[in-house]
Amino acid sequence: MDRISHLPEHLLLRILSFLPSTKDVVATMVLSKRWQFLWTLVPRLVYDGRHRNITKESFSRFVDRSLLLHEAPVLDYLQFRLGWKSSDVDNIGVWARAVARRHVRELVIEIDGISWTDPATIPKSLYTVSGMLVKLKLENLVLVDDVASPVSFSSLKILSLVFIEYAGGDEYVNRLLTNCPVLEEFYVDRCLDDNVTIFCVRVPTLKILGMSNLTDDDEHSDEPNGVVIDASSLETFTILDRTDGFCVLEKEMHNIVKADIDIMYNHSEKILCSITPVKDLLLCLSSSKDAYPSGCVFHCLVKFTLCRCERQWLNLLMCVLRDSPKLRVLKLVQKEGSQADQPNPSWSEPSSVPECLLSSLETLEWEDYEGTKEEKKVVEYILRKGRCLKKVTISSKPTDSDKKLEMIKELALSFRRSPICQLVFN
Repeated sequence: MDRISHLPEHLLLRILSFLPSTKDVVATMVLSKRWQFLWTLVPRLVYDGRHRNITKESFSRFVDRSLLLHEAPVLDYLQFRLGWKSSDVDNIGVWARAVARRHVRELVIEIDGISWTDPATIPKSLYTVSGMLVKLKLENLVLVDDVASPVSFSSLKILSLVFIEYAGGDEYVNRLLTNCPVLEEFYVDRCLDDNVTIFCVRVPTLKILGMSNLTDDDEHSDEPNGVVIDASSLETFTILDRTDGFCVLEKEMHNIVKADIDIMYNHSEKILCSITPVKDLLLCLSSSKDAYPSGCVFHCLVKFTLCRCERQWLNLLMCVLRDSPKLRVLKLVQKEGSQADQPNPSWSEPSSVPECLLSSLETLEWEDYEGTKEEKKVVEYILRKGRCLKKVTISSKPTDSDKKLEMIKELALSFRRSPICQLVFN
């Protein structure tokens, strides 16, 4: 310990920053006189009030006292992980005011153990720390609408909103994002009854957008519920939506690099026709019918991952192969369910060979291969027509050894027609 104590102060503060909580940091004050006040300068504060052996009263006293004694001029990271009772949540406003002049760079507030339909209301005083924030994450809270004193996140680059209720509804979301002029990353996990009908994301500086909506909205089926996006600088786009809603991209995303589209609603063409410059694409759709308009070409697509949950997945596969002339990696997965107990999708060999099979496709990965008649046809076709194939990896579902051996023999027979390709069977 004496050797560590002789290290420069900035190294000691960095070491203390790696401790899991502020309680652990404060405990180091008993080590020696050198450490007695060192904790007061640590630029990272983590308060976790969920432990069983701590009362809310003692936790609040500890936070109050440590914030009062803490002297770091800049707080790189401030986190509160609290229970659901209002006593803790109400204190957040007091604690926020205590650090309002500390130039907080990253703030995380997570409320555990509460129902999505009864989240905790966050005090308006919390917004006093918003001026220097670069990263903000809020979970299980109600955001209060204050038209008279709108929140301004002038430095915020990363925003994460998890199971949030927006007291001001659609209009509040619009104002919130408008007041984030340099926002680059935005992550949203929506909850049931979040009080937002059309979630509009109009942020010209946005580069990464991740949206998730897994709520059951059957009770609200008469109301239009969806997402409207205007983010022309977007580079990475992820949407997971298991509701019968919609998603509209108002402008083509010329800078898009990666997209992960997992949606239940039928109108995927409103998305896919706007992301044709994408290089890495994952699709999991409820219907492959009219997935995107005829004439769309994914001229930059080099990696394509297709989920086979939807019965007519083969139709979509052939369309994307036809319209992706530079495709190098093809991956077939199955996120949910099994195809073995469903009617096989009909498939016939296309009249013309997709350009990517002749000139670019190098890798095929097939997960949960079941050896159905149509699957055999597709594998055999790709092996036969894929002039540039270097590696084919087939992973089968757990099955009896005899059936698996039969699969291997059938694949090996097709594989002989492509001698320059490596076949791996898992």
